[in-house]
Amino acid sequence: YTYEMTKKITPYKDVSWYIKWASTAILLVAITSRAAGGPQLLDFCLSITGTLGWTVVGFMWHDRALMILNSVVAGILTVGVLRVLFG
Repeated sequence: YTYEMTKKITPYKDVSWYIKWASTAILLVAITSRAAGGPQLLDFCLSITGTLGWTVVGFMWHDRALMILNSVVAGILTVGVLRVLFG
């Protein structure tokens, strides 16, 4: 087998890199909270923050899949927040 080095194409240590990793960490905390039975509102708010961060990264990278997926998810989660708050 021949192993070839692949060139990394995502930016490293620019603004999008920090947003990407912060958003990923926030989403992991949200998922952990959800799995542990934590407060639903906390899960929603953290999930919205993480998906909005990834939406920004999508815009910065001109990546339509990231923009569409994460903006739609943020919208769906926002409906969940409104349902929790105003029942």
